[in-house]
Amino acid sequence: MAKPKTVYVCSECGADHPQWQGQCPDCGAWNTLGEFKVQSPSARSAKASGYAGATQSVPQPLKNISLEKSQRLATGFIELDRVLGGGLVAGSTILIGGDPGAGKSTLLLQVMAQLGAKVLYITGEESPQQVAMRAHRLGLGETGLDVLAETSLEAILTHLQKNQPDVAVIDSIQVVYSDALSSAPGSVSQVRESAAELVRFAKQTGTAVFMVGHVTKDGNLAGPKVLEHMIDCSLMLDTTTDSRFRLLRSQKNRFGAVDELGVFAMTDAGLKEVGNPSAIFLSRAEQPAAGTIVTAAWEGTRPLLVEIQALVDTSQLHNPRRVVVGMDHNRLAMLLAVLHRHAGIAAGDQDVFVNVVGGVRITETAADLPLVLSVLSSLRERAIPTDWISFGEIGLSGELRPVNNGQERLREAVKHGFKKAIVPWANRPKKSILGMDVTAVKTLAEAVEQL
Repeated sequence: MAKPKTVYVCSECGADHPQWQGQCPDCGAWNTLGEFKVQSPSARSAKASGYAGATQSVPQPLKNISLEKSQRLATGFIELDRVLGGGLVAGSTILIGGDPGAGKSTLLLQVMAQLGAKVLYITGEESPQQVAMRAHRLGLGETGLDVLAETSLEAILTHLQKNQPDVAVIDSIQVVYSDALSSAPGSVSQVRESAAELVRFAKQTGTAVFMVGHVTKDGNLAGPKVLEHMIDCSLMLDTTTDSRFRLLRSQKNRFGAVDELGVFAMTDAGLKEVGNPSAIFLSRAEQPAAGTIVTAAWEGTRPLLVEIQALVDTSQLHNPRRVVVGMDHNRLAMLLAVLHRHAGIAAGDQDVFVNVVGGVRITETAADLPLVLSVLSSLRERAIPTDWISFGEIGLSGELRPVNNGQERLREAVKHGFKKAIVPWANRPKKSILGMDVTAVKTLAEAVEQL
């Protein structure tokens, strides 16, 4: 048998290098190269041939490929199915990450217990007794779930071949190790090799595989960057400022929309779905307050109503502060310049603080207009009525540009009792919306006049 070749893989960009270096030449990151042993082609093919159902790949016409096996398996959680794109796809590999205590294992245990399919839950961080205690605490009762405590990759593959489950859970990928590598579990080489073998098994047998991943101190998934390219779907379970709620966001999905959002609430009985997530982020004060306005953000395939707060105060510093939570910091600086140039309102000597309530992060440009209106409201100390809503993109010349799905955003606002909306001219509804007074404006100056 040929001796395995040793290469050094960057954990940031996944680039391979023949020798160790302090800095990765490709991405410039320091101290990110880890040892990785590459198996010979003969050894790799011999291991692959041992999988049940493994066949030699042959070209075939696209029109002759059957779609009968592509039926999705519903998980029983509407929010999770939404993020996955409609359910589980046979042979798919899903990586779910999150901070410690976010509820990754709890969510997967709840889903697997009521899935109605043959499941093998492989835990490497807990004993079977601990898993059973959690299931009892969650009130899952008698389930047909099979639990295995194992961390050896070879042993895991053997059990998977023997049991042939419909769905397998690996909790977590960082503790799985291969005997063919000398590095410690959790290293770049171990995570990369373990994930590659599990992905290969999933594709050859049609088993859907969930892999739980840890996160670094920066909030990114631990392990080599190439890990995210191997899998089909990458999910991140985030905690909000209110520890009760969890946001499940899709970062990559080959079978559905990217940036889809699912909302859960952590209770004594585990994670519960939140059917109306907009209500979570709209717990406003009884009396109108200056510097606050609601906008309709678009998350995946549905609108989400969130409140934007701004606080403007005279600065005591030479360089006034610009603090933003939940939005792009550079976007705020640009919009303040547009406000000064095209509306004649200066905030250069003011500290500006902006916050998106509920821990939601808005990345789309539809929040430009409500952000400027909230800043202006705080600057003039004039409260915006609580039944007003706004959205729209602001250009550098002061014009208001339309955003996508404007009608759906307005209908969502009507459901929650909003009566007036300030939107771009191109987003004005063709037919009047019952209960909603829509004011369509073409420039930022016209929007400021509405206040």
